[in-house]
Amino acid sequence: MKNIVLAFVTSLLILLLSACGSASLEDYSDTTPQLHLDSFFDGKLKAYGIVLDRSGTLIRRFEVDMLASWQGDKGEIQEWFVFDDGEKSERTWQLTKLDDDSYQGRAQDVVGTALGQTRGAALFWQYELEIPIDDEIYQVTLDDWMFLLDDKRLFNKTEMSKFGIKVGEVILYIEKISG
Repeated sequence: MKNIVLAFVTSLLILLLSACGSASLEDYSDTTPQLHLDSFFDGKLKAYGIVLDRSGTLIRRFEVDMLASWQGDKGEIQEWFVFDDGEKSERTWQLTKLDDDSYQGRAQDVVGTALGQTRGAALFWQYELEIPIDDEIYQVTLDDWMFLLDDKRLFNKTEMSKFGIKVGEVILYIEKISG
């Protein structure tokens, strides 16, 4: 009897957890305006962001100056970060537009290749990132959502996880200045 109850409770938990699915990129197919990375990320951009720990507590704030350009299906985004504690860092993305709604990207602290797709006003990226903390390098998985508000503004929400467990979140507002 004990095994039957355990099997029932386990099945019920699996059913409940599968019902709590996350948003799908297809959910945004009919949203506008359409997000095209090669249109939005072109020219000068400015971003403001926060980093939250796994419990949602604010741990850092930062600003990013960006310069982006495209030549055909190849793009480059240069990013200069300044954190509220004075730390500065840089990242350069090399992007490739694979088709109308698929992109891939590489950067010096990205492990392998970032892959992303757009639907409507949304983009979903997934990639592994190396983050330096106290003389150690940690590799985390990023589930990166971007949502275009209009031709000049975009919100970015990124969940960071390690071994499938959420370890933090980044929320970013990006504004197109020129281009």
